[in-house]
Amino acid sequence: MKVYIFVDMEGISGISNSEFVMTNGRHYGLARRYYTDDLNACVRGCFAGGATAVLARDGHGSGDHFLWAELDPRVEVVQGGTGTTRLVGIEECGAMILLGYHAMAGTPGALLEHTYSSASIQNMWLNGRPAGELAFDAAIAGEQGVPTIMVSGDDYVCREAEDWLPGVVTCQVKQGLNCQAARLLPRPMAHALIEERAEKAVRKALRGEIAPFVVPPPVTVRHEMMERKGIPAAGSSPNLKIIDGRTYEYTADTVEKAFFGLC
Repeated sequence: MKVYIFVDMEGISGISNSEFVMTNGRHYGLARRYYTDDLNACVRGCFAGGATAVLARDGHGSGDHFLWAELDPRVEVVQGGTGTTRLVGIEECGAMILLGYHAMAGTPGALLEHTYSSASIQNMWLNGRPAGELAFDAAIAGEQGVPTIMVSGDDYVCREAEDWLPGVVTCQVKQGLNCQAARLLPRPMAHALIEERAEKAVRKALRGEIAPFVVPPPVTVRHEMMERKGIPAAGSSPNLKIIDGRTYEYTADTVEKAFFGLC
C-alpha cells in the first residue's frame, strides 16, 4: 500500500509561533529542518507498518519547504503550487496522513489556528458545519476512496481529528497554550511518537479498520472573508451564491469542485 503524507508546518514538532512558519520569519530556517525531520520520522513509521511506498506533498504556503537532500531516500515528493488539484497523486494511494496540521480558525487556545489563510479567511463551512483544513483535505481524499489514518499536531487539532474522523490515529507532539505559544515535547520523544503512531496507523489501514471520510453530494462550501474583499463577482458561476458583503458559497457534486468554485 502506498501512503500519501500531506505535510503542513504549523503542527510540526518544535514550532511554537509565527516566526517559524513565515518565509521571512526569524526561525524559518530551523522550521524547514523540523519539517523535514518530522516527515522522515513519519516515513520510517509508514514502512515499519507495512507501506510499500510513500508520496509526500509539501503543503505549506508555496509548497517548497522540504530540505530535499535530507529526506528519507524512499519518499517521493510533490512540491510547488498545484492549482485546483489539492492532493496530487492521491488516487495512487491507499491511505493518507495529515502531518503537522493545526486547528480550524477561531479555535480558542490552539497554536496558529486558521483555515487556509489567516490574512483573508475568517471561517469556512462544509455542508453547514464549521470546518478547517483537516476536514476539507480528509473529504477530498475520501472522494478517491482514501481514508485519513493519522493526524499530528497540537492537542486541539488532535481533538478536531477525532471529532471528524472515527478511528483515526492522533499524534500530539505539543500542547497549544495560545495562538503564539506551545508546550513542546522533547525532540527525540516527538520523533519517536510520530514514528510509532504512523506505524500503528498503517497497520490499522491494512486491516481495513479506518473508513474514508465521505461527504454525500451535493456539497456546499461557504467562505467568510476577513474584510469586504475577495468576493467573486455575482453571476460568475452557476454554482455561486453570494450571502453578504464578505460571505459566499459554492455548491457542486464533489468537495474539491465546491472548494475551488468549479462548475
